[in-house]
Amino acid sequence: MDLRQLEYFVAVAEERNFTRAAERVHISQSGVSAQIRQLERELGAELFDRSARAVTLTVAGKAALEHARATLAAAKAVGEAVDEVSDLVRGRLTVGMVIGCTITPLFDALAAFHRAHPGVEISLVEDNSDRLTEGVREGSVDLALIGVAHSAPEDLEALTIISERLVVAVPPDHPLTKKRRITLRDLVDHPIVCMPPGTGLRTVFDRACAAQSLEPSIALQASAADAIADLAARGLGVAVLSESMTADHRDRLTVHAIVDVGIPALLALVWKSTHSPAVRQMLAHSRRAFGGPASA
Repeated sequence: MDLRQLEYFVAVAEERNFTRAAERVHISQSGVSAQIRQLERELGAELFDRSARAVTLTVAGKAALEHARATLAAAKAVGEAVDEVSDLVRGRLTVGMVIGCTITPLFDALAAFHRAHPGVEISLVEDNSDRLTEGVREGSVDLALIGVAHSAPEDLEALTIISERLVVAVPPDHPLTKKRRITLRDLVDHPIVCMPPGTGLRTVFDRACAAQSLEPSIALQASAADAIADLAARGLGVAVLSESMTADHRDRLTVHAIVDVGIPALLALVWKSTHSPAVRQMLAHSRRAFGGPASA
């Protein structure tokens, strides 16, 4: 009995068809059949009932299936463990990044990871936070930097990078600068410039407005904080951003907290599983690059 035979056995059991199983493991159907017959001879029992159109497991096959899966998983884990000890992490790592991201520590982490593990092919994808989160859940994205409202998704692991309240940014001569305290209701009379739906910051803003039954006028939307600040500086609307997003624009914009928005906007790394050595290593580099923030 060898691992190859167990792989073919599991493929036939899951596909319930020798032809599809052969396509899955990339050998001929006759090769799969021969290996399964050899496995059955070694075990002294038939594993499949071949009398019907769909191949089904016999009682002996059902008893063997979970053990076969566990053996293959253990063999894979052995290889990954050796790779890690040998510092030879290989494969592919897909990292997601929220649109308009200017958080340079993420790029520092990617560069450090690449230097340490040149055998891993890195793929960087940019999208809004909702779609990146779904990508992590589905497995098409290994690790993603997203913006979220209040807390990271409960079904994913997370590392919070930034947690900030919302602010408004306006030119120095804007009427809002005369107010000592700015509330959401103060914004309703002015056009708003903010991020599009699907981003964490917009989710915070929309939820806060809905809680007070307010319907703000969204005049313009942009995915990059710098673009939103530029539009506000030109008098096209009141910018709604997080405090750190306004840091480079305080020479031309006045920034005020929105006093009745208590929900924080978070920037967080999220992932589903650390079974992959590449994901674990990327997380280690990310923690160092972001200064070791606490996990959420």
